[in-house]
Amino acid sequence: MRIVLLGIIPGNRRPTTAMAWLLAVFLIPSVGFVLFLLFGNFKLSKRRREQQEEVNRRVRAVTSDLSDPVSVYSGPEWVKSAGELNHRLGSLPMVDGNKVELIPGYEESIKAMAEAVRGANRYVNAEFYIMSSDSVTDELLTELEKAAERGVTVRLLFDHIGTLRVKGYRRLIRRLKAGKIQWRRMLPLLPIHGQWRRPDLRNHRKIMVIDGMVAFTGSQNLIEPSYNNPKHRKVGRKWVELMSRLEGPIVATLNVVFATDWLSETDESLEDQLRLPSQPSPGKVTAQVVPSGPGFATENNLRLFNTLIYSAQHRISICSPYFVPDDSLLYAITTAAQRGVDVELFVSEKGDQFLVHHAQRSYYEALLGAGVRIYLYRAPYVLHAKHFTIDDEVAVLGSSNMDMRSFSLNMEVSVMLLGAETVNLMRAVESTYREVSRELMLEDWVDRPPLAKYVDNVARLTATLQ
Repeated sequence: MRIVLLGIIPGNRRPTTAMAWLLAVFLIPSVGFVLFLLFGNFKLSKRRREQQEEVNRRVRAVTSDLSDPVSVYSGPEWVKSAGELNHRLGSLPMVDGNKVELIPGYEESIKAMAEAVRGANRYVNAEFYIMSSDSVTDELLTELEKAAERGVTVRLLFDHIGTLRVKGYRRLIRRLKAGKIQWRRMLPLLPIHGQWRRPDLRNHRKIMVIDGMVAFTGSQNLIEPSYNNPKHRKVGRKWVELMSRLEGPIVATLNVVFATDWLSETDESLEDQLRLPSQPSPGKVTAQVVPSGPGFATENNLRLFNTLIYSAQHRISICSPYFVPDDSLLYAITTAAQRGVDVELFVSEKGDQFLVHHAQRSYYEALLGAGVRIYLYRAPYVLHAKHFTIDDEVAVLGSSNMDMRSFSLNMEVSVMLLGAETVNLMRAVESTYREVSRELMLEDWVDRPPLAKYVDNVARLTATLQ
């Protein structure tokens, strides 16, 4: 078995990932082999990949037929190059004339979504990694139910395993079954119904689209800020998020991502929603949606992140709750710092996931040694927002973490926003993080206890098992 797997496991995997799997198989053959069977294949089914390719083809056909250029952005060439990369990999174009509002308040963003649903006339399309029926989300769920009752088509997707893991799953299912909302589980694991795949492939996207006019996306799940967990409430642990409210053509391209996922789960095509609308431009921001995940042949988000980081000239600010980079991203960030770019990283002082948190800590010495400034957001809060800014030109936010899970296993969505106006809005949010964080210093970090270093290094090995 070891000899056979020696020639199978390395196929189309990073060398570090292959070595981690081989180490598991060689040290604990039976257990390692079973784990590889369960978790070794990160591809979606052939049917889902073909659906993704078909939607990409339709989107390209629609946008290529437009009489006017999709975007007349006139900024730096390196930004245009990143946009062309995104277009080729994800099929969605850069579009001008958008309005962007950032919403850093947890309950404020849910209220904003509820208000938008209250004004819906035709449809509401929503998908979230985690959903819950609780005291914080009740207003939004109630508005979705009311919209469905008055004849609005309400479509709702949530990740099966992501939602199943939180308290109140059965209560949510009972509530959905009792109303007129059209809902489905994303990537369901229901073997009795013939629905099976690698158990840890997840749809991690957060999207809501109302009538094709308004959209919301970012890092936040639809659940109260302590995740319905009494242990979190006891210590005061709450999640800190960043959502965006968008208007303009970017809404239609976000809706394409939803339509793809809806097609995958229901076989219902939302063909009429794939076309960019001809409507007045409510703002001046150029934006582009970047879908990524195992439905694509390439790691769209990782390629974009690396491209932008290597292009930076002055400043990079990164916020990621789970920062476990592959070699390419680690080199891009440390190289930027070593060539004189001001680089800062915002992470939680204490993470909510033991292995990921300690794997993340194993990278701090290399980052600090290269000149990256690391800010630890004070516990017990979990800084779950996912975004970064490059110079005064680009801001990126969405559902994607900077870890190998988000690059290879999770279905993610990011939005690239161009121009100093949006960057300044993001910088204002980053400043609030800095005010409540403590800066980690290299001399203090290298003097941490040997046992802590050992745990960090062991946890780092688990990050490559993909």
